[in-house]
Amino acid sequence: MLKERISSLNLKGKTSALEEEEVVELHELLVNLHSLSLIRTSVSWQQARLRWLQEGDANTKFFNGSMLARRRNNSIQLLQVNGVQIEGVQNIRSVVFSHFSSHFHKLEVSQPGVENMRFCQLSMVEAGNLIRPFTLEEVKQAIWDCDRFKSPGPDGINFGYLNQFWNMVKDDFMRFIVEFHHNGRLTKGINATFISLIPKVMSPQRSNNFHWWDLCIRC
Repeated sequence: MLKERISSLNLKGKTSALEEEEVVELHELLVNLHSLSLIRTSVSWQQARLRWLQEGDANTKFFNGSMLARRRNNSIQLLQVNGVQIEGVQNIRSVVFSHFSSHFHKLEVSQPGVENMRFCQLSMVEAGNLIRPFTLEEVKQAIWDCDRFKSPGPDGINFGYLNQFWNMVKDDFMRFIVEFHHNGRLTKGINATFISLIPKVMSPQRSNNFHWWDLCIRC
């Protein structure tokens, strides 16, 4: 009944000014509605997780149905390009690549120069600090400063994983950091990116009906 009372107060507020008691009541109703919505969302999430834990990881009808539904929703059967229907994996891939490749072209933009500008210079000690080896404390602090719930890379690992299992992975992680400091090179493929297409509309049939999202292996 909260929504009905909120709706009636909103309708009254459109035609005349609400009394002070009604304003207070409306505020309390909105707070209660928000709290109930959060509780309902939490319960639904827990129920979904419970069902998935019980049935999702096994080779069950529920698991296979979930995977088939997801595959159907993510598949692109055809695209319309200049009034022509494009079908087939290779043809669709070529069209999508051509459409989104412009986002990754380097634009020739005139950059302001730094000639005749005066800069403060670093001291020898400050300059030396810029190239000193990374310490375990610095690396750990950098990881802890990152959002633990960022989307994981293609390997399924995010910063929350590194936080939780830091004592187990810190030695391997530091070996990677030290190797980078010594060689000045990152491992080939460290900045590889997967492009995910996110539909803007239901049943998209054109390239511009998709958002694109780049998913880096490790940021």
